[in-house]
Parts: sequence; structure tokens; C-alpha cells
Amino acid sequence: MSGLNDLLQAIDSAAQAGEETILATVVKVEGSAYRRSGARMLIPLHGRTIGTVSGGCLEQDLAKKAWWLTDSGEPVVRRYSTGATEDEDDEQSSLTFGLGCNGTVFVLLERLHATSSSPVIELLRRVRDSQQPAAMATVIGTSRNASARVGDRLLSDTDGTLRNLPLKIAIRHDLRKTLAQKKSSIRLYTDARGEVEVFFEYIAPPPRLVIFGAGHDAQPLVRMAKLLNWHVSVIDSRSHFARPERFPQADAVIFASLDNPFDLRPLTDGAAVTVMTHSYRQDRHWLGQLLQTSPAYLGQLGPKERTQRLLAEIGQGTCALHFPMGLDLGGDAPENVALSILAEMTAVMNQRQGGMLRHRRKPIHQADLQVSENLHGRVVV
Repeated sequence: MSGLNDLLQAIDSAAQAGEETILATVVKVEGSAYRRSGARMLIPLHGRTIGTVSGGCLEQDLAKKAWWLTDSGEPVVRRYSTGATEDEDDEQSSLTFGLGCNGTVFVLLERLHATSSSPVIELLRRVRDSQQPAAMATVIGTSRNASARVGDRLLSDTDGTLRNLPLKIAIRHDLRKTLAQKKSSIRLYTDARGEVEVFFEYIAPPPRLVIFGAGHDAQPLVRMAKLLNWHVSVIDSRSHFARPERFPQADAVIFASLDNPFDLRPLTDGAAVTVMTHSYRQDRHWLGQLLQTSPAYLGQLGPKERTQRLLAEIGQGTCALHFPMGLDLGGDAPENVALSILAEMTAVMNQRQGGMLRHRRKPIHQADLQVSENLHGRVVV
């Protein structure tokens, strides 16, 4: 959900000015593509676009054509090919860029009206504010006589625009699967009236980063994490370090005395956590508690021997600890250290090894899961 705050702020500004905008969402990817399903871009009538749906090759065409493509007011899906050959740009074929990437990207275009709220935007806002995941089903393709329209939706926490009751029941069931599996997918439903293709989007909240230690090297780590749209908290027991003005981009800066312990679990469970106070007493205090929690990543800054001594004094906990934390990138400036730490966190949270992509034998991105079934749930292809 990188750039979500900028996108929501731009939508709010346009609504306050009474201006209509267009939301472009990648809803399906076949083959190789720079962005994956769920990437979003806002297209205003005037001014620059906000967000990206590709590496820069599709944005200009979308900004140029989105308004007349949605002139009827109905959502439409635009198909782009990045294959090596050029095809005619007509209503039935892809717009081919000849980039040689051999991928096809499907982009849903829908207008956002200044006078009415969008269920999509409200759901994204709730996920951001509540830090709780959600799922959304969007119809992205139909046969001529199908009982649904492109753009029809069903949300995990509210009702939607679908009218076909059997289809609605089947999609509601698969929405629960999407939330449980934490994975987006494409499903094709068939009945006597035709086929309906649905994009099931798992919407995760922004990753959370909790930094114990408000020293100078924590500042670039905060800045870099915010570039990735992470939710960042900074904690220190030294009041002259734990000051909001030192970390203007952080979501929370907390002064926490070592003499007044508090439950760290609500803050750290499921989050990326780093201990980098440069104080042996503080590190032992925080690390001793954190080893009993359930962060998605826990790292300790400092030499291996120092951390081994800490662990010997406090006893090994139940959580795996990364030490010395960070990838072996070289460089010793605070910015180099921050990049190394954030890179390892990202790799661990994405279940990757953090190696060079040229050595990776598998595809860089997982393919969109696609399932075909009839409305009784039986898989037909």
C-alpha cells in the first residue's frame, strides 16, 4: 500500500474543491509487470497523477485517455500488453507498448464523484486507520448476458452492489477465504446466464516499524520507512532523545521510563522491531521484554559478541532474533545502516532471502491465483 496516504489526501483535496477524479487500479496481471494487482493511481482532470500502476510506461496513456474512456460514467477495464510486437489499438485488443516484458496488465478505471463517497476509498481509509486487514471483490469481466456488471463490488465488512443472490453468496464465501489466506486471487464464476470474472483483493494495513532507540541513526531509518508508507513508532527512555521534533515524520514518538514498564505486545506483535539504543542498560531492558513477544521481525544493532552477552544475561526468549541485523551491503554512514536494516526487514516480512535477483531461479513475483468454478463451488477447469 505504498503511497496510500498521498492518494487519500489527494482524493480529499479534490472532493473539497468539488472536483471529480478517476481511480485507476491494477486488477489483473498476466506474465511480467512492474506493479502487481492492487496498485493504484489517481487521475485528476487537471494536474499531475498521484501513484503509479507501472514502471512509468502506462501512466501517460491512462492520464490521456481515462476521461473519455469513462465518459459514460461506468467503470471500464483497460488492457495493456508489454510484449515485443505492436498490435492495433482497438476496442478488442491490447494497447501494446513493445517493451519486451511479455506481460499483460488490466487496469480498472472508475470515476470518483466529489459529492458522494466511494466504498473503495472508505475501505482503504478504514484499513489504514484501524491497522486491520480487509478484502474486496470486484467484477472485472462479464459475458454479454451475465447477471453482473464490471465494477460491481462486495466488501468484507459491508454490503456491495451485486444483485445476483447465488453469486453474492459464493463471493461472500470466497471473501472469507481471501482474508484467511491473506492472498489476492482471480475467480471465474459460471451459471446459465454466462461468466463473471472477479478480482479478490486482500488489503493489508501498512507495515509497522517500532524502533527502540531515538539516536541519530534512527532518523534516516524513520525517513526511509515513511517513504515506503510504513507506520513508524520510536521509543526511548531518554527524554532529550524521545522528542517529536527530532522525528517529524514518525507516527508516534514515545518517552518510556525504564522504571515504569508497560505491555509492549499491542505495539510490537506483528510489527518489525529494532533495538538500537546504543545503551547497554536500555538494550537489555527492551530486548528482555521483546523476546517474549511476537514481532514479525526482531533485530538487535551492535556486534555479535555484545548481543550474545545480552542474551546470556537475560536468557533466550521465544522469538527469533536477527543479530547483527541488516544485510551485508557495505558502508557505515547512518543512511547505509538504515538501508541495510530496512532491506533485511523487508526481505524477512516478504519471506525472501534478500539475495541478488540475478541469482534467483524462481519468478520475481508470484502469479495471480486463478480459479474457475460454477456457482455451486465445483471447479470446472
